[in-house]
Amino acid sequence: MPGHDRASATLGEDSLSKIGIALAGGGPLGGIYEIGASVALTEAIDGLEVQQADVFVGVSSGALIAAALANGVSPARLARILIENDAEEIFDPEMLLRPAFGEYFSRLLSLPQLITSSALDYLRHPLHQGLFESFQRLSRAIPTGVFDSRGIDRVLRKLFSQRGRTNDFRKLKHRLFLVATDLDSGESIAFGSAGYDDVPISTAVQASAALPGLFPPVAINGRHYVDGALIKTLHASVALKEGADLVFCINPLVPFDAELAAKRTASTSQHLNDGGLPVVLSQTFRAIIHSRMRVGMDRYKHQFSDADVLLFEPSRDDAEMFFTNVFSYRDRRRLCEHAYQRTRIDLYRRRHELMPILKRHGLALNLNVLKDHRYTLLQRPTHKSKVSLDTTTQALDTSLNELQRWLDARRPA
Repeated sequence: MPGHDRASATLGEDSLSKIGIALAGGGPLGGIYEIGASVALTEAIDGLEVQQADVFVGVSSGALIAAALANGVSPARLARILIENDAEEIFDPEMLLRPAFGEYFSRLLSLPQLITSSALDYLRHPLHQGLFESFQRLSRAIPTGVFDSRGIDRVLRKLFSQRGRTNDFRKLKHRLFLVATDLDSGESIAFGSAGYDDVPISTAVQASAALPGLFPPVAINGRHYVDGALIKTLHASVALKEGADLVFCINPLVPFDAELAAKRTASTSQHLNDGGLPVVLSQTFRAIIHSRMRVGMDRYKHQFSDADVLLFEPSRDDAEMFFTNVFSYRDRRRLCEHAYQRTRIDLYRRRHELMPILKRHGLALNLNVLKDHRYTLLQRPTHKSKVSLDTTTQALDTSLNELQRWLDARRPA
């Protein structure tokens, strides 16, 4: 593996690893889950500070979280911003429900001309063109989105204008890629890559999260962009192509297994059909994107055999993730805490799988932290800071010693 200067990681046997973070979409629900999971990863893996990773890739709501992390905003800070309605930096998911009045008005203005041209077209060719066919062009007056996503751009511009942060891809200390879909070509575009790094980060987030039907496409440099999840779920390959040796992936949306959930809670299984169209559509969407993601994960193993990709996601019997109302303050806080605790459980359950992988990249799973049930999302045991300082100091000393031995071994005689 190629060597990289990475202060937060411990040296492995041969070199320092390049760390990537890939965050999938999932609306406000997914973003909140990713924050809770990121707090757990940072806390339980010695040598890892998620906001200090080398490469960030974000799609849809994951683009917002990735952009904040790449700007040095820690997961814990994000939790306070999104969950506690921090007085200085407020991001309210309810702003995503503001109607797109501008889109409505512009489409409405086009209606008279469309009616006139359709009527004239029918009158010119009454025998060759039916009435319905002539007036089919009226569909152009239908708004392309119900809600206004410009609030994302405004809030992030303010967030990234603060000292030590930037809204410019080229001024970041770490690589950031935000993936959107070019509406006219159907191709995935990674904003932040060469030729696409002059776009403001806030605008790229807005484009990556523009789910068709909910939000209008975002116009950038004469092109229109929509949600990046239309092509792939995670786009972890962007980080791998950038040279990442270890990529942590967080996918918040998985299909819900009602029967498995009933067995776990010893309750009667409920049919999702009883929940109506919103529940049916949610399950359908989750099944499609999760199946596609699994195919991609298998492909990574063959295309990037020298790299490690670790996926963290909810279990399929997680009713909390499926039925939570993210627009309720109480539910948002509970969901983030839930994601934090479930990720801690997942880390401990997979410890035998994860420990050798993390060790290869100079990282270590802190089992003492995972076994300590006093930890909560926003509260830590009082002795934690001392333990972390001792652990970090020891890791840094070991890293420097191994680096010196590595340099001595390669110095000409």
